[in-house]
Amino acid sequence: MKKILITAGPTYERIDPVRFIGNYSTGKMGFALAEVCAEAGYDVTLVAGPVQIQLAEEWRDKIHRIDVESAGQMYEQVMKYYPEMDGAILCAAVADFTPIVVADQKIKREGDNMIIELKPTQDIAASVGKIKRDDQFLVGFALETNNELTNAERKLQSKNLDMIVLNSLRDNGAGFGVDTNKVTLIHADGTKNNLPLLSKQEVADAIIDAIIERL
Repeated sequence: MKKILITAGPTYERIDPVRFIGNYSTGKMGFALAEVCAEAGYDVTLVAGPVQIQLAEEWRDKIHRIDVESAGQMYEQVMKYYPEMDGAILCAAVADFTPIVVADQKIKREGDNMIIELKPTQDIAASVGKIKRDDQFLVGFALETNNELTNAERKLQSKNLDMIVLNSLRDNGAGFGVDTNKVTLIHADGTKNNLPLLSKQEVADAIIDAIIERL
């Protein structure tokens, strides 16, 4: 049985005990991928950021789910488990920046402005791409708002991905918080497959089919 690692959902970067920097990812796409992979016979490890959704009951005992909060925690789990996997799909919307200082008490409102200094988080896709073996595959996601194709292709190459799934917030019915998605599958050899607007379950099916066929 092949082993696959999937990341899903957002990450939360704490500012103080009650505030964080986050994004609108719900985890629906990543959870759909995990369930489709399990149904296809993969041994699935799912690293999930803070989400409100649950796996379908039939898969809860069959998918190894690891819950994390921050980008740093997700990085640790991915780097821990990827070496023993046949491949990974990095679907999570991981924060690019995190506060340098996290207050241990709730920050009180004082004055008109507050400046929060941020530092880059560890780049999970790039880190995994550096340790990827020839017998492993790596699939990433790119959510873009401009220069979509150029940015996705640059990410595909720079992070040593075998395939990248591009979607745009400018496409109606795509992105965060909806049950549908419209994506383009871009392979390392330059091949592209533009999918129509589909349910996230159908998008997951198409991604897994592409992995089985090409990777």
